[in-house]
Amino acid sequence: MPNIVVLGAGVSGLTTALLLSKKPGYNVIVVAKHMPGDYDIEYTSPWAGANYLPMADEAGSKYERNTWPELARLARDVPEAGIHFQNTLSLNRKKDASTPTGQWLKVLTSQDPWFKTVVPDFRILPKSEVPPGADSATAFTSVCINTAIYLPYLVSQCLSSNVLFFRKTLTHISQARSLHPSGTADIVVNCTGLLASKLGGVMDSTVIPVRGQIVLVRNDPGVMLTISGTDDGDDEVCYIMKRACGGGTILGGTYQKGRSESQPDPNTAMRIMKRAVELCPQLTGGKGIEALDVVRHGVGLRPLRTGGVRIEKERVDGGWVVHNYGHGGWGYQASYGCAGEAVDLVEEALKERARL
Repeated sequence: MPNIVVLGAGVSGLTTALLLSKKPGYNVIVVAKHMPGDYDIEYTSPWAGANYLPMADEAGSKYERNTWPELARLARDVPEAGIHFQNTLSLNRKKDASTPTGQWLKVLTSQDPWFKTVVPDFRILPKSEVPPGADSATAFTSVCINTAIYLPYLVSQCLSSNVLFFRKTLTHISQARSLHPSGTADIVVNCTGLLASKLGGVMDSTVIPVRGQIVLVRNDPGVMLTISGTDDGDDEVCYIMKRACGGGTILGGTYQKGRSESQPDPNTAMRIMKRAVELCPQLTGGKGIEALDVVRHGVGLRPLRTGGVRIEKERVDGGWVVHNYGHGGWGYQASYGCAGEAVDLVEEALKERARL
């Protein structure tokens, strides 16, 4: 009976723990500094939008491609998961082609993306339907996730599969092995996100924060919107998404690499709201930002690994570790694909361990 410790209780850790718990005989626990219900600047997952807006190129698309079927199933069949379908518009401005945000969103705003055969109802909008300020646009059906409901849902699914949860702060990844109730873990799965840069035995200096500031409002946009860039700077973006189950509407945002200030900046907040209302006048019925009904302002830190997400296995101090971290801003929309690959690596490591 394999004994597994998953480090981290964000969307990556919880999804990985859930998939592992479905394996016959696996005895899985989750150990984390932060748990669903916490709001801490180190803990990324509660701050996310979240949605499914693919960003990987064709070569790296497998994680997002393999996640869509499960997110769609949950939206269709499992209302308690807090996910709903949304009509989605992706807008492109030619002048953003060489900007950082334009490059970040170039797959999403493409007229011929790989995901056109994955999501339902994909179409290129005729010029007469392209909103003002954009040069081209595509439409499709996607999902938006209420993270305040979805993270506890994942916990409940883990609990129903006999996963145990422990709140601990570790200084070295090897400490995790002794935390399993059996006495020792066979495999440790590292889903620590931003903390991978600080955890002994990992200390990944290529993991950096990407600061995202948002405004949560009660207004209904009627559609999920993203545009390729703004005129307010290379690290400011504009997106609008309505969370499921009364979770409000997220107005974003920023994409500030290397910055980690936890408090919202009032000037940035004003620009976010102004851009959102200009892009989607129906948010306020054409009345301007003074008609926005603000719930709160927030800041989250995306855990970006500059060399790309790390999903691999290695031996640390004589024990097997499987890594699954560094997703940046696409942790939810690649969660099942990445977790599935991490589970495959756990199985490989167990076979290698058995041969020793």
